[in-house]
Order: sequence, then C-alpha cells, then structure tokens
Amino acid sequence: MGYKNQETDRLVKAIMQLKSEEECYAFLEDLCTVKEILDMGQRLTVAVMLSEKKNYQKIAEESGASTATISRVNKCYMYGSGGYKTVIERMKNE
Repeated sequence: MGYKNQETDRLVKAIMQLKSEEECYAFLEDLCTVKEILDMGQRLTVAVMLSEKKNYQKIAEESGASTATISRVNKCYMYGSGGYKTVIERMKNE
C-alpha cells in the first residue's frame, strides 16, 4: 500500500469513530467536494451492480457511470484488496 502513512492512518481512525449516518455525511461534506462524494457513491453503486452480475451496458444505463469507471471498479472488485466485497456483504446482512 503506497498510500499508507501517518496521515492516512489518521483518516482511517477518524472514519472508524463515526457512529451515525448523520456523522458520516457531516464528515464527508467537510472532507470532500460534492463531486468526490458523488463519484464515490457511484463507484459503490457500480460495485453492487457488478456483485449482482449485471453487464456493463446495464450498469452504464442505470448508474450513469462510464465504461472506463465500470472497468476500473470491476478490476478492484475482482482483484483488489476485498474492500468492496466486505462492505457489500455487510450491507446485505443489515
């Protein structure tokens, strides 16, 4: 992980302190631009759709994501560190 350092450790610890949806929204609003938040939400939506075995065309139509974004998310979903799969599985169990 080339991005793991003291600052990113602090970020991860900060995220883990959030206890409600409202706190998460407030933190994201302070931390990110609106576009960054929307882009991250779109990527998660794409990952969920990939987990449901939807094809790229259907995902592009329903999410508005470009095929380049879908491809990048798919690469992370299939071969990444497992973050998407962990979150999606936990969300299904809620």
